Amino acid sequence: MGTTGGSAAVRLRSEVGIEDLYYLDECGFSPTLPTGYTWARTGTRVVVNREDTKNRRVNVLGALNDTGPEPELLWTTVEHRIEAATVLDFVCNHIARLPGGADRLSTSPAGFKRSRPCTVVLDNASIHHADAFKGRREELAAIGVHLFYLPFRSPELNRIERIWRSVKYQDMPVRAHTTAKELHTAVDRA
Repeated sequence: MGTTGGSAAVRLRSEVGIEDLYYLDECGFSPTLPTGYTWARTGTRVVVNREDTKNRRVNVLGALNDTGPEPELLWTTVEHRIEAATVLDFVCNHIARLPGGADRLSTSPAGFKRSRPCTVVLDNASIHHADAFKGRREELAAIGVHLFYLPFRSPELNRIERIWRSVKYQDMPVRAHTTAKELHTAVDRA
């Protein structure tokens, strides 16, 4: 699993200040977002525009550390598919703050360690188990980043899922975007 103990032990270590705890996950935004509810005058049919998704999807990769006095949300948007190498680079750049990112993981500066050890909590998406990411666990551990995999089919344990739900259903009032740039801007604002 990457760290000793279950999720309660990992959470406890972060609450007492031994290490940081980041919940990492990806979220995709299509030009037409889900509509949970809407308002209309009685007798009026509600119409929500549906935009073509071809080459206009925006993906977000984020990590939430909510154990300190102020939650920290690290994120980046990409307009391409998120792959294991993207996740590794995100962890190296944003969480570990390794100069040079994933390219320098094998040859990290002598004695480089994250200022405080951390655990990254992951779901069981295939990109999290790919050799390009999981195969680099020992190198990540050497710089103070440990991986912890949640049990299968347990998205409720990944705290960043609440952020993604809020962004998709409450924080983006416009539900259809006609251009990729417009969608990207809306995601960044939310």
